[in-house]
Amino acid sequence: MATTRIMPLHIGKGRSMGTAISDILDYVENPEKTDNGRLITGYGCDLRIADAEFLFSKRQYAAITGRARGADNVIAYIAYHGRHK
Repeated sequence: MATTRIMPLHIGKGRSMGTAISDILDYVENPEKTDNGRLITGYGCDLRIADAEFLFSKRQYAAITGRARGADNVIAYIAYHGRHK
């Protein structure tokens, strides 16, 4: 049975948003877990600069809406897909 879970991504103590995003992308792009990158795809972004595009989008959103990140330190949510046999 396949399951999907929405997980919050946090900045964490002592990291900037840019560092947090880079660390998260490094983790999810692990060659051992992604068949050397073959299982990584993107939609509407350039995978080589996804971290910069993410930060740019966050800044644009804040500028347009005037909304700031909440005190919970969540910077994004990720859908985690798992399959159990």
